[in-house]
Amino acid sequence: MSKIWFVTGSSRGLGRCFVEAALSRGDKVAATARTTASLDDLVSTYGAAVLPLPMDVTDKAAVFESVKRAKEHFGRLDVIVNNAGYAQIGAIEELTEQDLRDQLETNLFGAVWVVQAALPHLREQDSGHIIQLSSAAGLIAMPLGGAYHVSKWAVEALNETLAQEVAGFGIKVTVIEPAGFATRDGKNPDPLANGHMSEPSPVYDSLRRRLAGVMGKQPSGDPAAAAQALLKIVDSDNPPLRVLFGQGFYQMLRQAYADRLKTWADWQDLSAEAHGNLAQADR
Repeated sequence: MSKIWFVTGSSRGLGRCFVEAALSRGDKVAATARTTASLDDLVSTYGAAVLPLPMDVTDKAAVFESVKRAKEHFGRLDVIVNNAGYAQIGAIEELTEQDLRDQLETNLFGAVWVVQAALPHLREQDSGHIIQLSSAAGLIAMPLGGAYHVSKWAVEALNETLAQEVAGFGIKVTVIEPAGFATRDGKNPDPLANGHMSEPSPVYDSLRRRLAGVMGKQPSGDPAAAAQALLKIVDSDNPPLRVLFGQGFYQMLRQAYADRLKTWADWQDLSAEAHGNLAQADR
């Protein structure tokens, strides 16, 4: 049976590939973008199977209205893909309050609004699958990406909580953590060049230069292959809560988690000391 998708950030990148993959196999998609002109070719090719919806995820009322329209148009919703987002680049000291608020409004609050709008419909059906696009940046942190990391670490926690809350309603949750994918002219998008940049301070120029030498040099994944992998996840009876897309960060993540476990183990004596012994103190 074909599935009905609701996908945010459908105009380009992985979101666009997800929409095309779903449509090409006979599914139907409510595809959202801030402007829908970029979706005209999909309408020409797939006709009524695609419903283009103008929507900015930071507009809560618009999100709820768009989800409602999609449900009324197609009659149900099976796969909700929270894909819209961007990367704010800047050292913590360089971030303005507006930089941080804007990052969270899109990457975190936008995801929350979509989930809240969709959940009543999914619960009514006793089924559905929420897909959250996170990042390897939701698992580890690097310099100059503080705002982006905060937003992606937050959606990791949000969806791990969500998965436990909605499992009893037959709703599945999967967090996709992509590494580098060739979504810009066959190349990895370089966040130092293509992200939203905070006003740079010369104090961090040397750090920027060092990072520029390594950013974008991870193996480039094929977005079309990522879309086919997503189809397998939404068709699975037992999908993972988390899954990495691409291999560029796998070894780095293994080391990061090993280091965390070792640090906690090395400091267990101090952890016990911090706990104290209230029972003994009361005697």
